[in-house]
Amino acid sequence: MSIGVLALLAFVPIAVIFILMVGFRWGATKAMPVAFLAAALLAVFIWKTPMNWILAASVNGVGIAIQILLIVFGALALLFTLRESGALAAINVGFTAISPDRRVQAIIIAWFFGSFIEGSAGFGTPAALAAPLLLSLGFPALAAVMVALIANSTCVSFGAVGTPTLIGVGQTTNTPEIMQQIADAGLEYNEFIYQVGLWTGIQHAIPGIMIPLILVAMMTRFFGTNKSIKEGLAIWPFAIFAGLCFVVPYLLVAWLLGPEFPSLLGALIGLGIVLLTTRAGFLIPKEPWDFPEKSTWESNWMGSISMSSKEARTGISLAKAWVPYILIALLLILTRIRSLPFGSWIKSIMTVHYTELFGTSISNTFNILYIPGVIPFVLVALLCIPIYKMNKTQVSLAWKETFKRIKGPTIALLFAVPMVRIMMQSGNNFIDYNSMPLVMAEAMTNVFRGAWPLVDAFVGALGSFMAGSNTVSNMLFSVFQYSIADQLGISKVIIVALQNIGGAFGNMICVHNVIAACATVGLVGVEGVLIKRNLIPMTIYGLTVGIIALILVYFVVPGLF
Repeated sequence: MSIGVLALLAFVPIAVIFILMVGFRWGATKAMPVAFLAAALLAVFIWKTPMNWILAASVNGVGIAIQILLIVFGALALLFTLRESGALAAINVGFTAISPDRRVQAIIIAWFFGSFIEGSAGFGTPAALAAPLLLSLGFPALAAVMVALIANSTCVSFGAVGTPTLIGVGQTTNTPEIMQQIADAGLEYNEFIYQVGLWTGIQHAIPGIMIPLILVAMMTRFFGTNKSIKEGLAIWPFAIFAGLCFVVPYLLVAWLLGPEFPSLLGALIGLGIVLLTTRAGFLIPKEPWDFPEKSTWESNWMGSISMSSKEARTGISLAKAWVPYILIALLLILTRIRSLPFGSWIKSIMTVHYTELFGTSISNTFNILYIPGVIPFVLVALLCIPIYKMNKTQVSLAWKETFKRIKGPTIALLFAVPMVRIMMQSGNNFIDYNSMPLVMAEAMTNVFRGAWPLVDAFVGALGSFMAGSNTVSNMLFSVFQYSIADQLGISKVIIVALQNIGGAFGNMICVHNVIAACATVGLVGVEGVLIKRNLIPMTIYGLTVGIIALILVYFVVPGLF
């Protein structure tokens, strides 16, 4: 069977997702089982994948889905605990005091706070924390999720203390052949990974500076009274300034320190600068922008989670209200920095490990306490009880609501993740077909050839869309991207960096993240709407870095390894 036909068949499960969720507006709970069935049938009848591999991939997918659900559960537990304690009310007052402008609030929370959490933890945690916080400020639930997902882009390549670059690329491209080529070029392997990280940051820079402006323009276009992007673009001086406040330290850290801390330090430094200047009124518009009256909101704007029940309570200072988030940040940093022992200690407790599932080579290790949903989210939610002196009724309400809300995304994720794992493992067959993702990527290279840098990043985005992770996307496609660059005779560093970038901006439409973020604000059945809308900034991002890459590989640094 030709590579083109195979690629079209491999695309069927993804097409099913888009058609059902975007076209027919099915919820993920209905669409994902159908997509899972499509992937399984293709694996059995076209790829001739043995049943033991399909079963093993499915079971492994369920295990990964449970990890994602634990993150959602922890985020919900924290949200409802803060709501019932009254801490969210104090946070809301604090943000309103900084600026009542919703555009400013969206940039501070989604762009800076979300990027800091991504730099610390990654793996879907930024949207799971930022979206509920925006909801508590009075944002429509749909708007909160949309802006949180758009903002979770530039920072992702260096998320979880550099994991997508150091692990996703670093542990995948260290094959004997690639190592030898790197050595022949006079480079150390660590220098190659450093260069990939540096050029990842450089190519992220221009779209990264623009993301805060794109974010607010999308918000005013879909959620403003006038449905106009002009109201978002009107804040361009502040938005561009915010982009620069993150990107400049982000690039400096990537250059001076390497791939571990660009997102974490870029967000922290940028947040400090922007909070100070915002309080001073620097570049803040005279006329604040707000959403229309709640009575006029469209039905799909609102989720089932209400933030009003305990917001009347007073007596919690702003500093005390932020204690849980400060604790989360500290715990994430302490447990994610590899040179410190705390992460290893936590990983050694409550570990689930399996190898050779159903006679395959599939294995995995789940460190239960190391999952961000458990430590720090659930831990901090429990610590909030004595911190805010909550009574039994408040605690009971918070946890009952948490268990109630986790039911919705469970079905969707228990089908979505196994679907992806089947597609990824479909290459284990007796007819010498590559796996479905690799077949799709190979077909794309045959079409674009020398213009490959223009579309390279979209392959990374495809991996992220399916797998829900920049790290997994890099594991899936990094060697493939390296080999394409080698065949075309262009910079391998630039092309692999593009893969790393695509895996980052693919988070805007990643099915797992969309489902998880919707769950944290009580949204059901709008996943397709979010994916459709977020395709706009994702495409802008991808084409921008593609044009930059074409210029770099052919004109600026044609000799770069």
